[in-house]
Amino acid sequence: MHKKNISKERKKYLRNIAIKKTTVLLTQIGIVIAFIAIWEICARKEIIDSFITSQPSRILETFINLSDNQLLMHLWVTCEETIIGFSLGVAIGVLIAIILWWSDFLSKVSEPFLVVLNSLPKVALRTSNNNFSRCRKTEQ
Repeated sequence: MHKKNISKERKKYLRNIAIKKTTVLLTQIGIVIAFIAIWEICARKEIIDSFITSQPSRILETFINLSDNQLLMHLWVTCEETIIGFSLGVAIGVLIAIILWWSDFLSKVSEPFLVVLNSLPKVALRTSNNNFSRCRKTEQ
């Protein structure tokens, strides 16, 4: 449909929709700016404890100085470990699922154990706090 064929009422309707969308977006941005401003003011006036909640100016300063405190390196290591762990978990899970699908005997033997493992909270299955990918320097 060409713009020439649009009626005046349709143009007015579309304009009202655009105005509403813009108003909503500007209100949302205003709320975020007001929240950050109130947070910063409360932290500076010590109404809130900036040690616990920090303050926007400190957070911005930290982001600006990312290269100084090696946060990006730590973020990369965390993402890398997450991707490797997820990939290994998926690969091992698919392998176990294929084995259980092929073998009726193993499926029936392992069923009660899998039911118990499935009912446990996933946090209880966490292995340990060891950092397997890094070596720690020990002082002697």
